[in-house]
Amino acid sequence: MDRRFVGPDGYEVVPAYRHDRQVLRVRRNGRVVADCLTVGEVARYVDLADLCEVIPLPARAGDARTAVRQAP
Repeated sequence: MDRRFVGPDGYEVVPAYRHDRQVLRVRRNGRVVADCLTVGEVARYVDLADLCEVIPLPARAGDARTAVRQAP
């Protein structure tokens, strides 16, 4: 359950559990707006076409990249 979807205006949709039932939790700017049982309920708060899944990339140890070159 590490999936996360973000949309415009600070909306975020994440899977969660409420009273032993899986829900889709809609947040806006970090505050819980609603716990939805269906995708149709989520659509009341945010346009589903605007949601993008956040895919975490694996971190590489020792990978320190900078945009500015350091002087030797």
